[in-house]
Amino acid sequence: MANKTKKEKNNEIEPQTEIEIAAMQEESAAAEAENLTPNTEMDLCAETGMPVANPDIASEPEEATVKKPAKRKKKSDAQNESTEESVAMPKKKPEKKRASVKPIQVISIDEQRSVETEADKEKNDLIDLMESLRVGKVLAGTIQGVERSSDNHSMAVIYHGAFKIVIPAEEAVIPPDDYRDQNPADVLHYLLTKRLGAEVDFIVKGIDKDANVAVASRLDAMKSKRKQYYFGTDREGNNLLYSGQCAEARVVSVIRAGIFVDIFGLEVYIPLRELSYQRIMNAAEYFRPGQRILVKILELDRTDKNNIKVTASVKQSAENPYEKALRRYVVDNRYVGTVSMVDTNGVFVALDGGVDCLCSYPKRGRPPRGARVTVRILGISHETNRIWGAITHIATPN
Repeated sequence: MANKTKKEKNNEIEPQTEIEIAAMQEESAAAEAENLTPNTEMDLCAETGMPVANPDIASEPEEATVKKPAKRKKKSDAQNESTEESVAMPKKKPEKKRASVKPIQVISIDEQRSVETEADKEKNDLIDLMESLRVGKVLAGTIQGVERSSDNHSMAVIYHGAFKIVIPAEEAVIPPDDYRDQNPADVLHYLLTKRLGAEVDFIVKGIDKDANVAVASRLDAMKSKRKQYYFGTDREGNNLLYSGQCAEARVVSVIRAGIFVDIFGLEVYIPLRELSYQRIMNAAEYFRPGQRILVKILELDRTDKNNIKVTASVKQSAENPYEKALRRYVVDNRYVGTVSMVDTNGVFVALDGGVDCLCSYPKRGRPPRGARVTVRILGISHETNRIWGAITHIATPN
């Protein structure tokens, strides 16, 4: 910049004496000896790609060639760092989006929206579980699975919305009085498996919100139901449940010889003879876990609060079909029916109206169960609600 200043001064101030002219020549010679010529500077700028504003202006090429590329390196490093950060940032963005999910805004038709979003359902499910945990509210659900851990412990699985409810076998089924020399864990697993698909009550004992898992107890819920219905009274002080009353029950387990129903927190066994007025050989053909049926309480003993005894019947909850059906049939006339059961007593034929006609073995041989036959009525007893006859024709299956 010193040379530039001197040249500008020389251009602006015209020399007056020879001494000043000589001094100016000496200064210009010294400048040419110390600095590069304008052609050399232009060549250097052309190699480095640096622009030259004025070829007459001399500069310090060595410092310029060192400083400016250094600045470029810093910029390139900063660009590389910013590029690496921009590549790494998208991996963290999805996590932030999942953590802050905005609720869906829905415009409702009425003042209050009646349609629930997924967020609303999940929130309501959690509120139900929290209420059950805090105040012991009884919830209901269907056993949709039975899981067995590595330590041979079984548990029932119920899904309450997005939450998985786990009920240990010890809290899901009533243990038998006698295990009959069987492994208790295997017996409880069998009893729990027989209740797959059953609708049961439960009370939440713990919740893991992060994993959407809750632990519950069915036995505590049954105890709460028994206290409410078997020892509760109405406004007039009468018991809510009593002998001769009809009630709604839930089928929780089915075996060949009968069914087990849950009557307000009490499991009651109903044998085949109390399931229908017709002859039934296998209860599994007519009932399944999860059904809700109507039963009639025949006997109820609540003297012992810890051991309530109840006997119930399915068929007696409805009107006896024989009282009406027997009026449809006339002795010495023929009617069509279906073989419902064959035993040592004879062949039972189901007639229209829900009645069975007991017939002797035909000479042609015993007809198979489910075969269509023609029956001639031999007698009717309205006192005992019985009808008997003889098979005259067996339809040939296609």
